[in-house]
Amino acid sequence: VARTASRPLAAGDISTFQSFVFLGGQLSLALCVLLCLNYYSIVLGATSLSLVVTYPLMKRITYWPQLVLGLTFNWGALLGWSAIKGSCEWSVCLPLYLSGVMWTLVYDTIYAHQDKRDDIMIGVKSTALQFQEDTKLWLSGFSLAMLLSLCVAGMNCNQTFPYYSAVAAVGAHLAHQV
Repeated sequence: VARTASRPLAAGDISTFQSFVFLGGQLSLALCVLLCLNYYSIVLGATSLSLVVTYPLMKRITYWPQLVLGLTFNWGALLGWSAIKGSCEWSVCLPLYLSGVMWTLVYDTIYAHQDKRDDIMIGVKSTALQFQEDTKLWLSGFSLAMLLSLCVAGMNCNQTFPYYSAVAAVGAHLAHQV
């Protein structure tokens, strides 16, 4: 993919072995952070590993790798809440998590449009290829779902005017961006 050709591994600036050493260091640091959390959060964090491991393969399997990315990246909404509160308040955490997943679908689909030609050439999939000329419609739907999920999360934890003002500002930004 032309856009990523200058990245260190793709450009040959670092070896595969060096990248695995770096990965090992990152995973070790992540484990240290995870082990500082409460037991509930440790278990919750460990359950995300299946998503972390499978995400890199998704472009080869499905036109929805951005969904798996969203499920993976936004696990922090669940983990952050449980780290502070000791467990998840699902009436807040699930809509918050869903809003993050929807946001990831929006921004990563936009981002994936840069690679459409290369993706077709090398045989990988994306929502950008799946949606094609209907992308704006899909992104509008994901944006609306994100905003509604943020409102539900806010209602379920008794947020007030400043929160909903911020949600409205996000909605205005999404309307402009999409």
